[in-house]
Amino acid sequence: MRDQVQLITYADRLAGDLPGLARLLRSPELAGVFGGVHVLPFFTPFDGADAGFDPVDHTQVDPRLGTWDDVRDLARTHDVVVDLIVNHVSADSPAFRDVRERGDASPHASMFLTMASVFPGGATESDLTRIYRPRPGLPFTPVRLGDRWRYVWTTFTPQQVDLDVHADAGRAYLTSILDAVAGAGVRLVRLDAVGYAVKTPGTTCFMTPETFAFIEDFTAQARERGVDVLVEVHAYYERQVQIGRSVDLVYDFALPPLVLHALYTGDGSALVRWLGMRPANAVTVLDTHDGIGVIDVGRDQTVEPGEPERPGLLTPSQVDELVEGIHARTGGASARATGAAASNLDLYQVNSTFYDALGRDDGRYLAARAVQLFTPGIPQVYYVGALAGGNDVDLLARTGVGRDVNRHRYTPDEVAASLARPVVRALLALCRFRNTHPAFGGPVEVALDGSRLSLTRRAGAAAASLDVDLATGAAHVTWTGADGATGTCDDLLDLPGTW
Repeated sequence: MRDQVQLITYADRLAGDLPGLARLLRSPELAGVFGGVHVLPFFTPFDGADAGFDPVDHTQVDPRLGTWDDVRDLARTHDVVVDLIVNHVSADSPAFRDVRERGDASPHASMFLTMASVFPGGATESDLTRIYRPRPGLPFTPVRLGDRWRYVWTTFTPQQVDLDVHADAGRAYLTSILDAVAGAGVRLVRLDAVGYAVKTPGTTCFMTPETFAFIEDFTAQARERGVDVLVEVHAYYERQVQIGRSVDLVYDFALPPLVLHALYTGDGSALVRWLGMRPANAVTVLDTHDGIGVIDVGRDQTVEPGEPERPGLLTPSQVDELVEGIHARTGGASARATGAAASNLDLYQVNSTFYDALGRDDGRYLAARAVQLFTPGIPQVYYVGALAGGNDVDLLARTGVGRDVNRHRYTPDEVAASLARPVVRALLALCRFRNTHPAFGGPVEVALDGSRLSLTRRAGAAAASLDVDLATGAAHVTWTGADGATGTCDDLLDLPGTW
């Protein structure tokens, strides 16, 4: 896996399909910008109830987007990251349709979880209220299976039926997906929603010891096939540190809200504290296809009754101020796209583009990206963020899906116009610098003096330093090459042509 900036994107929403995405990534405009690409679900169907995260057939590329040969072709020039949706499958999948028709007589019956299969002796009120879920209510949907009604386990939506990852049929299903992506030259898989994959009676059923054991076992299977594993879990920050010890890569989901908090308030102390404890084997993000997480910096929401509270990186009032700050800077668009205002009721995310969350301030936006790129780890940049895109309130109004505000469907003309904008050209230049300067092979030195944050990377004689005034958003970069040559850039908008 190259230590270079990666793009996160839907194939269809940026470039039409997989061949179109390959052409765009290989174009002169993006030469040297992205060493890898995380292609969001392109399985059959890519446009289901949850934008591809509810696959009917996880082993097949949706023919409207291309074929496995197109994935292999993309992997010739870029490290390819693919989602493995380990927690659930579509309610329209052939296997679950057969279970609906035949019930326990179906050979696939053991593949899916029901309330009774997890609680064979029955569940108490305490058992049920202890279950952690990212949305209101209990994770069960009544479904007729064969000749009787059952409560099927559905962590996210009724269209996404949870798998029994320990049953023979469930393990065989997950292995078949892993074999398919490994055969296409995929270098890294992201375990989507893996924190909910193991249900253990009497627990929160979220990131339990049994979950960690499953992650370690699945990671070993992937490594046998030459594939690394990236774990996707929105959770209390100490849990992210713990996860990082047992996997190849873990997301740094605390970084986005902490960067926003620092640039909103001029106070970088919480960000600096996190930079001193975060996992080094992280994928850094500011934006993804989901919203801006706040649970990752808040108090631990899985504390059992009677246990002492575990405070977060930000206090509850700071989290509230952060959320209100996003809503204010987006002109209320993020409020209309978040929580009960939209069809997705995630309790831990604010839906907005990162560019709009910073009030479309080019200077602050580039400063935020520079902090991301100077933070150790493999940086990923979401396609809307790469083009400094604003909230798509028209798409939100048409679909009523909150996350769509940050999932714009770009036309070729829109992509071309975006690539010509100074803020985008500066961001792409910053990515090229991150990919090529030898200083980024070394650790980071962090300093905070009032509102001034400094990040310095060193490797041998090479060095690169970022200085940001968090109060104003002003930032500048200085660097020294391995040959001793030095340079400086006092305005990140002047980055094109300066390296």
